[in-house]
Amino acid sequence: MTVNIFEVGARDGLQNEPHVSTQDKVTLINELAQAGVRRIEAASFVSPKWVPQMADSATVMDQIERNPSVQYSALTPNLKGLEAALAADVDEIAIFGSASEAFSQKNINCSIEESIARFKPVIELAKQHNLPVRGYVSCVLGCPYEGEIAVSEVVRVTELLHTMGCYEVSLGDTIGVGTPKKALQMLQAVSQSVSIDKLALHFHDTYGQALANIQACLETGVSVFDSSVSGLGGCPYAKGASGNLATEDLVYMLHGMGLDTGINIEKLSQAGNKICKALGKSNASKVAQAILTH
Repeated sequence: MTVNIFEVGARDGLQNEPHVSTQDKVTLINELAQAGVRRIEAASFVSPKWVPQMADSATVMDQIERNPSVQYSALTPNLKGLEAALAADVDEIAIFGSASEAFSQKNINCSIEESIARFKPVIELAKQHNLPVRGYVSCVLGCPYEGEIAVSEVVRVTELLHTMGCYEVSLGDTIGVGTPKKALQMLQAVSQSVSIDKLALHFHDTYGQALANIQACLETGVSVFDSSVSGLGGCPYAKGASGNLATEDLVYMLHGMGLDTGINIEKLSQAGNKICKALGKSNASKVAQAILTH
């Protein structure tokens, strides 16, 4: 069985870092592609007022060495972002919704219904340009403001995004509170409305549960997982806690289970280590630490 890794480090990871040079971003994206990563979230076309770290996204897209076998994705929250993404010739775009009403209000300053309404013209224009649209649903296993989230809400929002035209919807445990049984139950519920081959999983490792959650969910046949090289990207709701699952740790586990990712784990570890050195921070991947010290 082949498993697809959707690498979010160059966007979701780096947007939390205060100072990252354009060249370091370009180098990371190129080295991820050379390591065999075939899906890379490379940019975010949001207002630089809100996310100044992503203000150079157009330049990054212009300077990377395009690998024809790699799909380069960008986050586009609105029509202005989509127009910038089209100009930068991205391969797909992503939109970001939430299963939590409170998180939607705090994160994108509108209700769930308002966010869905905003996405409609974005998806319509993307379709006119034959650009695939990926959807994210945050807080699928818990919210920093509301606590428990009803599975029915996760199902409802996922179904809305899929019906609107998202070819794939990534289910995100934003604060990393999910455990294997709850993660599996949530995925099984969603897959009754949206088929498993249209779903991806994005587990945060805040409580150290991400790999266990993925292993539990593999039995459903889900085959797309979001992760971040060297665990880049913190969790702003749990001080000192890790956020994204490290891609190296995920790849090591999947390869150990006899699953194919197409990724060279040594090259991946070196790419992660290089960006960590550029950022002046330690590598959060246990696998990378083990490989690089041997």
